[in-house]
Amino acid sequence: MRMKKYMFFSLLAFFGAIFNVNAAEQKLIGEYGDWLAYYYRDNAGPVCYMASTPKKDEGKYTKRGDIYVVVTHRPNEKSYDVVNINAGYDYKINSETELKIGAQTFKLFVSGDKAWAMSSKDDKDIVNAMKRGSRMIVNGTSHKGTKTKDTYSLNGFTSAYKAISNKCK
Repeated sequence: MRMKKYMFFSLLAFFGAIFNVNAAEQKLIGEYGDWLAYYYRDNAGPVCYMASTPKKDEGKYTKRGDIYVVVTHRPNEKSYDVVNINAGYDYKINSETELKIGAQTFKLFVSGDKAWAMSSKDDKDIVNAMKRGSRMIVNGTSHKGTKTKDTYSLNGFTSAYKAISNKCK
């Protein structure tokens, strides 16, 4: 229970900064296994997102920031299933990040400390794999050349996804 509270407040602070939203304006839709689902409104309309932190992070680094994955819906922009990885470090310039779920592997492009799917079709394919999978592994390389491997649990992913999809249709 203590870990859930820590994860909740940590993610609330992370996403408030990421999405430039006051944490008090964000509303928790619910906790679903290892995933949290949120809702808020910005100038463009409703935004729903779900997030999780890795169960295990590996690499020979001395310092690393916040590590998490987010899936976002912005219905007024007709934007759904946008997958974003935050590495906790700046990625190596012109590199790609690899995301593995079961037997499927996806390449993501990087910018700063974030990684994104190559296309909206890839976003949808990743989300569908996440619904069927039990864990997700993200392999990346920092701008200093440090290789990392982050392992996420997909426990609760489908329930959290249904929650944000119902809230942001």
